Parts: sequence; C-alpha cells; structure tokens
Amino acid sequence: MKVFLTGASGLVGTRLRDELLARGHEVVALSRRERSPTGSGPFRWVQGDPCEPGAWTQEAAAADAVVHLAGASVASGRWTEARKRELVRSRIDSTRALVSAFRDAPHRPRVFVCASATGYYGPRGEEELAEDAPPGDDFLADLCVKWEVEARRVAALEMRVVCLRFGVILSTEGGALATMLPIFRLGLGGPLGPGASWFPWLSVEDAAGIAAFAVENEIAGPVNAVAPEAARMRDFAGTLGRVLRRPALLPVPLFALQLALGEMGGSLVPGQRVVPRALADAGYDFRQPTLESALLSCLSR
Repeated sequence: MKVFLTGASGLVGTRLRDELLARGHEVVALSRRERSPTGSGPFRWVQGDPCEPGAWTQEAAAADAVVHLAGASVASGRWTEARKRELVRSRIDSTRALVSAFRDAPHRPRVFVCASATGYYGPRGEEELAEDAPPGDDFLADLCVKWEVEARRVAALEMRVVCLRFGVILSTEGGALATMLPIFRLGLGGPLGPGASWFPWLSVEDAAGIAAFAVENEIAGPVNAVAPEAARMRDFAGTLGRVLRRPALLPVPLFALQLALGEMGGSLVPGQRVVPRALADAGYDFRQPTLESALLSCLSR
C-alpha cells in the first residue's frame, strides 16, 4: 500500500516508517521543513504545516492508508494556557485538515489510523479500563475526546478509522524513560507519585508494530495501545532499578510533581489500569509483553 505518515520524525514515527518499508509498503512522510530525498520511490518526504491544508493534504488523500501521529509533546514544559492551546491546535487542527481533504477527494484512503492516548480515561483507581470505558474529565481526557471525535468523522466517508490510545512509550531515545534514566543510573530513582498507581506502558517496538497492524488488519474504533502485563508505578521503578542494577527506593511524592510541573505533574501518574482488549481480540502478537523484557530491549541498544 501507499501509506501517508505524519509525525514521521518522532519517537514512534521513525520506527513505523522503517516498519512499513520493511513490510513492502510505499511511505510518503510529512515534514515541516524541506528534506531530501524528495523524489519518487518507496520512501519520500513532502513538506507542509500539519495544521494548515495544502499540497500535502491532497497527497494524503491520494494514499491507500494514512497514519496520523503528529502532535506537540504533552510532556514538554508546564501546561500554561498558551501551551494548552498549542496542544489542542496541533492535534485538532491537523486532524481536521486531513478529514477535510478526505471529504473532497475523488478516491479516499481505505483506512485512517490516528494517535490518541490513555489520557482519554483520566485519573482512575482499580477499575479495568477496556476500550468501552467512559472518558475522564480533566484537560488531557477532554483533549483526547475531541481528538477522537475529529478522527471518527471519516467513518461517514466509509473509511475504516482506528484511534490508538497509547500508554507511556518506553524508549531511551525520548519520552518518559529517557528523562528518568539519568536519575535512576545515579541510584536516586523511585516511584513517581503513589507507588500503587497503575502505570500503562508500551515498548516503542510494539507502538510501531501496533500502528502497522492497524493499517494491515480489519481492526476499527478505539484501541488501547498498552502492553498486556499491567504494572503499578512501584513495579515499574523496581524493575527499572533491577535492570540497571541500582536501588530505586526514593519516591517522588505527587505534591512534589505538581509543585514542579503544575497541572502536568498530576497527569504523569493518573493511575489507569488499561487493558488491550481490542488487540487481544484481533490477535496482535506483542513483541515485548513484559516490562522487564521491554526495559532490557531498550537498554541493550
């Protein structure tokens, strides 16, 4: 298939690009800046602003499949009002631009795979959260709800739509794990917030694998992109410390996270017991199903 990819230079997008090419697909990737090569072939870049319609949206509408991963990082700085507006714009406006292009195209893609996040569920307790669980009511939950509403508009165009609710993606190349590693390597790590809080996680290999699986298989609707092994925050800290052969006994209280990071601090440890029911039903085979195997794989690289 010809697959159009946004967020292709990000943590998941970089791996997904290679994954799709290895599976024999043609990949056209969106970039804000001009890149080379720009010619035709199994992989090429096109330039454009993800939030503004243009030639790139017409190219996306002519693809067989579109995977939309673009969006400003929720973990980059405090959530000021200006930052919140950028988080919303980068997700809602970019998705809206794509849906509008699909609506006007004579031949539409067969499938639209759009990123979302387990933030959809908001802070929860011990409740198991499958894809049919109701959303939360905080800022991140509201953002995910609006994001998915925009993505699901393509269903009216007889396109298959998949909303991937990603958990915390584990990689040494970016994200939460890369931020934590220096502290843990010094032996100063520990649980963030309450140790009993559930910590929905996913290896970066599986993040790319699930996105490719969604392109190729008849799965639709919301999909919890989390590993099958549920872990509490104390399990995550203890396993990371064991893999690094360092103590991990110094917890960071929730009030300290909120003092340092504001509203975003609480979102880092929402306590969500998310289960990947849709992926289990569809037969997805996880590459890193356990936390220890995922961390060992990350650190071996």
